[in-house]
Order: sequence, then C-alpha cells, then structure tokens
Amino acid sequence: MDEAAGTRALVLFSGGQDSTTCLAWALQRYAHVETLGFDYGQRHRVELDCRLTVLQRLRDDFPAWARRLGEDHLLDLSVLGQVSDTALTSDKAIELQASGLPNTFVPGRNLLFFTLAAALAYRRGIGVLVGGMCETDYSGYPDCRNDTLQALQRALSLGLDQPLALETPLMWIDKAGTWRLAQQLGGEALVALVRDDTHTCYLGDHHTRHDWGLGCGDCPACALRAKGYHAFRAAGAG
Repeated sequence: MDEAAGTRALVLFSGGQDSTTCLAWALQRYAHVETLGFDYGQRHRVELDCRLTVLQRLRDDFPAWARRLGEDHLLDLSVLGQVSDTALTSDKAIELQASGLPNTFVPGRNLLFFTLAAALAYRRGIGVLVGGMCETDYSGYPDCRNDTLQALQRALSLGLDQPLALETPLMWIDKAGTWRLAQQLGGEALVALVRDDTHTCYLGDHHTRHDWGLGCGDCPACALRAKGYHAFRAAGAG
C-alpha cells in the first residue's frame, strides 16, 4: 500500500447510527476521509436524505473533522433490489425465514458494497475501507461476520494487487457500546446528532420521535437502537 493511501479512508455511510459513529471514528484517525452511500431501492430510502443532513452537521459542528472530511459519493445499485426479495427492498412484513435469518437480510449486500467501495478506493488512492458491521448486537446476517470480512479483505487485496484494509470498529461492541463510542469521540454533541439526525428504522419512519431518536419503535433495528440507548443512559453516561 502506498504510504499516503494508508492515511486516507473511505467510509460506507448510510446515514444511520452505526455508519455515522464509524465516520466519526475514521475522522479521528485518518487525515482524509471520504464517504460512500448506495441507493439500492431500500424501503427506508429516507436514510439517503439523512446522509446529507449528517454530513452537513459534522461540517458545521465539528470543525476539526470538517477539515478532514472529503468528497461524498452515492452509487445507484438498484440491481440489488432486482435480484433480491426482502423486507428491506419491498413492502412486506418482517419475519423469520426457514433459514433462521430475518427476511431483512439482503443476500450479498455487504459483499457488493465493499467490492464497489474497493474499486472506488483504488481510483481515489485510498487504502482503508470502514464499515459499521457488527456481530455482537445484530440480526445474524452472515455478511456482517468478522470471518466473512477478513476473507473479503484478502480477496479484494489480491484482486487489486495491493493491500487494502477493511476496518470494522463496531464488530465486538453492543449497541450501548456504540452510543458510548459516539460520546467518547464527540461528546454529547455527537450523541445528540446521532439521536436526532440519523436513521435506523427498517420501515422508513422518520417522523415518530422517541428518546433514542426517530423510528417506528417496533422493527428489529428500532428495538436494538432503543435497547442500546437505554442501557447507555442507565450506565450513567450523561
């Protein structure tokens, strides 16, 4: 890896809690950070609007990070919705499948995200990819597992014929830990930004307000976010 490439990171940035926390994490560590989002026909497409709000808030409220925050990229990945039939890409009830996975699992999503991110990073002279995958508090998605991503890192590095690092700072912490990490990185200002401006709800509800943020309050993503927030606050944080 070129030495400069190791100081430049590309964050998979959806506009949600996890990717926003990962973006702050990257901004603390790397000299130059770019962001990448995907429009894949997701049911919760409101997250694409939240991305822009969060990026602007970071630029306005965190001047030290603003100097490091570079270009934002958005890719049209509608083909992903064409090859999948899930509760995230169509209007259907969220339920468990015979495989034991919830039907919110979009097969190959993270594999495709990282592959396209790697191609973009190659062109941009970036040597680090950052994602918010976690196998502590998650729905069992196999493409969020550390083993999967370590194997993918090796495959991408071989395929590009140069080292490429995949960083997953949330991999071994729960949702309470994710809220705590946000506080450690940016204080209550970042906690408030995550709570008020990011989007997690699978159903795309960005109107119903709770103490932990906006969302339906019932889907698995909202349940994890709420549980983590209450545990974070109960531990005496803020």
